[in-house]
Amino acid sequence: MSLLNDLTADMVSAMKNRDKETLVTVRMLKAAVQNEQIEQGHDLTPDEEVAVMAREYKQRKESLEEFEQAGRQDLVDKTKAEMKVVEKYMPQQLSAADVKKIVDETIKAVNASSMKDFGKVMGAVMPKVKGQADGKLVNQTVKEELNK
Repeated sequence: MSLLNDLTADMVSAMKNRDKETLVTVRMLKAAVQNEQIEQGHDLTPDEEVAVMAREYKQRKESLEEFEQAGRQDLVDKTKAEMKVVEKYMPQQLSAADVKKIVDETIKAVNASSMKDFGKVMGAVMPKVKGQADGKLVNQTVKEELNK
């Protein structure tokens, strides 16, 4: 419930400061959280709130890649600004070195030795880094470590 309170406070602040770009993004985030709450039928847990923010961030990241490929600089700039607002509500992201360390520890823990164990390793790593690391980075790191 604290995320909704933060979003509401930031929405009011953006309105007072006449910050239209931030206001639009915060409203979208608040709507996403409220829709998830309605869908779940209960107040969201902190993990569920992080999942919603991660989903919103991922959508913007994918859109950014598409806009860059299409050469739409106006939309690239807008999407980057939205991503900065979303990042404010997400937990601190792990560095590539931290992800590699977690992957190495997990590979040892599950006794993985080849790419056949990829699913087992990913299944064990993802809950540890949920909301703190991009799935593509984790996937790539696991592949690199298993191919050594």
